Amino acid sequence: MGTPLATVRSERPSTAEESDILRSHILVVVPVYNHAATLRNVVAGILAVHEHVLVVDDGSTDLSPDELNGLNVGVIRHPANRGKGAAIRTGAQAARDMGMTHIITLDADGQHDPADIPLFVTAIAHDKNAIIVGARDFTVANIPGSSRFGRKFSNFWLRVQTGIILSDVQSGFRAYPLAVLENLKFTEDHYSFEVEVLVRAAWAGFPLRDVDITVYYPPLESRISHFKSFRDNLRISLLNTRLTMRAIMPVPHKTFSTDAAGKLSPIHPLRSLRLLLANDATPRDLALSCALGIFLGTMPLVALHSIAILLAAGWLRLNKFAALAVSQLCMPPIVPALCIEAGYYMRHGRFLTEISLQTLGYEGVQRIWEWVLGSLVLAPIFSIMIGGVVYTMAKILSLSLKESTRTETPEAEKP
Repeated sequence: MGTPLATVRSERPSTAEESDILRSHILVVVPVYNHAATLRNVVAGILAVHEHVLVVDDGSTDLSPDELNGLNVGVIRHPANRGKGAAIRTGAQAARDMGMTHIITLDADGQHDPADIPLFVTAIAHDKNAIIVGARDFTVANIPGSSRFGRKFSNFWLRVQTGIILSDVQSGFRAYPLAVLENLKFTEDHYSFEVEVLVRAAWAGFPLRDVDITVYYPPLESRISHFKSFRDNLRISLLNTRLTMRAIMPVPHKTFSTDAAGKLSPIHPLRSLRLLLANDATPRDLALSCALGIFLGTMPLVALHSIAILLAAGWLRLNKFAALAVSQLCMPPIVPALCIEAGYYMRHGRFLTEISLQTLGYEGVQRIWEWVLGSLVLAPIFSIMIGGVVYTMAKILSLSLKESTRTETPEAEKP
């Protein structure tokens, strides 16, 4: 299949040469299941813009042996229907055997326009480690209401689970680096695979990008879909439940862009900051993460602090481990007591000095109200203070790390 990318000659090739090299290492994979009426036109459209095409027949019963005669396309057949996710992984394995580095997938039902494939090639050239997702134009005619809802539903859960915003999580027109499909483990074989791969790739440190694409939906009476509303929506819902539970666990995900991180602890803040900075966290992100952890840790979210911090950090794309670690500084009794005192002072103009069964027992509801009131004042103050301290410490450490890296670089390696 030509010279692998890793061994391309050292002199800088022209833009046209780069484009040709890249295209020669991309395989377009078309998973198909009972779409004989549209498959040939789809494949012919792909061949008009890209020469490397593979059809993965996932156990179709309507395709004749000569369906693709005359077209320069490879075909792999599953003896029985295994699901779209399984078909994509079969295509990825074939691509690796052919010496490819990426696959582009698009549906066989004619919904996607093969003329958009160059958009994905360009996006891959800009970021070879990213999964590129085609964002469908939903302003066109005949868009099903279920597709509009499904897109919003999946977009929401991707942000909850990863903090990443994509325009169209359910789009099947995508580009995958083979490294993603080879190094990650997946549990889904059906449509739900397309959700799972995005979440697990984001956790592993692979970027997610999107490009705008056109889309065609035929009128309802002529539309063929193998998406089973109850069964496939149930699979996606169960998957989202599992992924969300994993997302809120304060356990680092295995990544492929950095070395494995160790445990974070507020008892060793300098060591924790140094570890995070070495793994591409920025002083600003760490400061905001710690400010969030202190803010929510100060609030009277009894038994819900950790869940609230992890979900909020994921939604805002902040470092959940730093936020959770620093929130431990807010554990009772000191911070809640300060909030109660502040709330009591706001209500009565004096501090609470009597600690007894009367003040903490019989008047417990009033103390809870004062805790809420005081936390609304102290949480922003504490978060600004801690955020400022963390930013200053992280900035100093960051500069120190850069200086030590320069000092340790051998003279021969310096430009």
